[in-house]
Amino acid sequence: MSIPKSYQRMKESHPDLVAAYEGLAAQCAAAGPLTGKQLALCKLAISLGAGLEGAAHSHVRKALEAGATPEEVLHVATITAPTLGFPTMMRCRGWVRDVLDL
Repeated sequence: MSIPKSYQRMKESHPDLVAAYEGLAAQCAAAGPLTGKQLALCKLAISLGAGLEGAAHSHVRKALEAGATPEEVLHVATITAPTLGFPTMMRCRGWVRDVLDL
């Protein structure tokens, strides 16, 4: 997976800040019983719900790397419909499909 250039630049210019951020992320992940795949799917859902296209793309890739299937990541986007609305669900599915190249 390619790391965004903006993140790489931040890591170069502020390594302590990025290390603290990455440490927080690791501690949050370790704080409960979810598996890597479950965490990745949850983070995808959060990104979709927050309307963060770049994060959604990243979390689709991370979910696939964690063992999720294309059908599972598409399902995460589909289940946004009752909460976020049909048009938003269609946008979310589009973001997932961008990465799946469908």
